[in-house]
Amino acid sequence: MSPAFLATLTIVAVTVSMVLAVLAGAVAALLARSDGATTAAALTRAGVAFGGTLTLLAVLVTMARALMV
Repeated sequence: MSPAFLATLTIVAVTVSMVLAVLAGAVAALLARSDGATTAAALTRAGVAFGGTLTLLAVLVTMARALMV
């Protein structure tokens, strides 16, 4: 594969990963607030969900990129 295609594919994968991680964090915060958690607790849960999702997706993108080379 050409380096330009690989770079473009990596940028798209990272962008999609960021969007999914932000959505997971937002949903976690909304669910925590609807469960009666305080704002601080909801933000903590959102941060954990965002970080966990982003970590898993970063590993998947890295593995996929390594397999394409």
